[in-house]
Amino acid sequence: MRLSVRSRTLLAFVHDVLAAGFAWCAAFWLRLNLDVPEPFFSAMIQSLIWVVPLQAAVFWLFGLYRGIWRYASLADIQRIVFAVAVAAMAVAMVLMLQGRPTGVPRSVLILDPLLLAMMMGGSRMLYRMWRERRGARSNGNARAVFVLGAGDAAASLVKELIRSPEWRVAGLFDDDSEKHGRSIHGVKILGSIDQLNVARAMSPATHAIIAMPASVHQDRRRAADLATAAGLQLLTVPSFDDLISGKVTVSQIRAVELDDLLGRDPVVLDSAALSGWLTDRVVMVTGAGGSIGSELCRQIARFKPRCIVMFEASEFALYQIEQEFRDPEFKRRFGDIEIATVAGDVRVPARLAQVLSRWRPTVVLHAAAYKHVPLMETDNCGEAVLNNVSGTWAVARAAVAAGVEKFVLISTDKAVNPTNVMGATKRLAEMVCERLQEANPGTCFVMVRFGNVLGSAGSVIPKFRAQIAAGGPVTVTDPRITRFFMSIPEAAQLVLQAGLMGRGGEIFVLDMGEAVRISDLAQQMIRLSGFSEDEIRIEYTGLRPGEKLFEEPLAGDEHTLPTPHPKLRIAQARQVPAGFLDRLDGWLLALQKNMQADAQTDPQTDAQAKAAAEAQAGAQADAAVRQHLASFVPEYRPAATPPLPAPGLERERASAGR
Repeated sequence: MRLSVRSRTLLAFVHDVLAAGFAWCAAFWLRLNLDVPEPFFSAMIQSLIWVVPLQAAVFWLFGLYRGIWRYASLADIQRIVFAVAVAAMAVAMVLMLQGRPTGVPRSVLILDPLLLAMMMGGSRMLYRMWRERRGARSNGNARAVFVLGAGDAAASLVKELIRSPEWRVAGLFDDDSEKHGRSIHGVKILGSIDQLNVARAMSPATHAIIAMPASVHQDRRRAADLATAAGLQLLTVPSFDDLISGKVTVSQIRAVELDDLLGRDPVVLDSAALSGWLTDRVVMVTGAGGSIGSELCRQIARFKPRCIVMFEASEFALYQIEQEFRDPEFKRRFGDIEIATVAGDVRVPARLAQVLSRWRPTVVLHAAAYKHVPLMETDNCGEAVLNNVSGTWAVARAAVAAGVEKFVLISTDKAVNPTNVMGATKRLAEMVCERLQEANPGTCFVMVRFGNVLGSAGSVIPKFRAQIAAGGPVTVTDPRITRFFMSIPEAAQLVLQAGLMGRGGEIFVLDMGEAVRISDLAQQMIRLSGFSEDEIRIEYTGLRPGEKLFEEPLAGDEHTLPTPHPKLRIAQARQVPAGFLDRLDGWLLALQKNMQADAQTDPQTDAQAKAAAEAQAGAQADAAVRQHLASFVPEYRPAATPPLPAPGLERERASAGR
């Protein structure tokens, strides 16, 4: 029968009252050599009548019965010791106030609180141990698990897992040899992580939990590789940042994600300066429903802006980010941030002017763009130009007209020596902002380049995950292809830091770390999913239109300058020629007219002939767009296989990645 909370509280109180009486009598018994003669026996009984109620009242006032015995902790023991000490002083004070011999030896006043504290604290800890061990024995279906790491996070995790009906900790592993053979909460540290394979053969453990949130990602990756090689399914505790912020607890274990293995050192932000820049300001984010745009909104929310204007063309994406900000849990973490969810197209100047004149933002972060390389390479070249170039120009002009202090363009490493339309349009957008900076010193234009982000919409990670779930194969374009990766939060944080540091006209290059071979990425994801490469094979399909074997942080004629932030450098790009904007404006107007004219076809035309004519016209239009892009962006080289890096550039690229 399960007792109510009130009944359990009453039982605990009765236990402590009995313990108080027993401790008082035991103190006399010990003091008098295990025999209590008269007149001490009478003094013991007479004083017992008022000592026990006095101590019980102190215990109740100190709230000793708010806790739950099965979760008794060091804090509960400390509270008991403090309450017993106060009760002992109260008893001594009453005896002194009586002003006559009481027959109570002074040593009893010392022995009694010692015995009472041991009884009250010991009974609680024994009860907790009994409950935990009984729970562990009664659950024969608990899964055996190894814990990798023996630091504070591992200790907290083991403490939680001991109480869990789902898990049974079979042992810990840590590379610190001084810890080997020791125990944490009764669980032995069996050896170094290298010994996992041997331990796995002698244990029923099927899972391993990486409890190393503060370790560098190389150590976490090594632990993951050793665990998967031993045939263990991988789990991990939350990240160090999430644990410190209080968003999650160490017991919230989850599957290992690629971010955990490709993870990078945490970004150190100038929080004070960012607060001064964003707090109580109106900030506008275009493309606010996308992967980067939505994360920018989340990061901005940390600095308590007056309002975040979310500008987005996709109704569904806008709805999703709006619902996230309205969620009670989000409001608990960030406060009730005012948002304006605005549907609109960055290519429509009238809508942009309306929005900026109404909300008057101080900062505009322009993340809206077409970013998918193969999609923009065929049949969509004109759209890519109008969205990425005309759209950027329209937002920038509206920002200047509205008196915006700072305009931040989200660019890409594909703008460096572009071999595809998307990269060329982003480089063209950079050039537009560079020229606008010269003509409009009142608005500060800042460009930020970075590479792929893990888990973004349309990226390779969700694609691989879906292919593995379907049983394979996992498709990779080329075994040699490499890419730079960073997490979405890291990219957004560095964009804000670059925007803060920018003084006008700079192109900031983010430290993307080491390039990752995509085939290695696929192999890691297969192993993390619990499969071998024999079960899920990798299939190479060949480079897609516009795809490069590698990305570059800098073009051949670019160099970088350091900044005060270790993960940011400034690219010294080539000068944009005079008259550039006039020529570009003429082409964009002509391109828009041509696309509108192409849409007007004779309804009497045969459907098959119409389709063939449209296909031919589309191919010609794409070729014309590429030709014009090459005239504006000299480094643009549309080719299936990109040229190798120019000699002498590797050192400069390495410095840009530091």
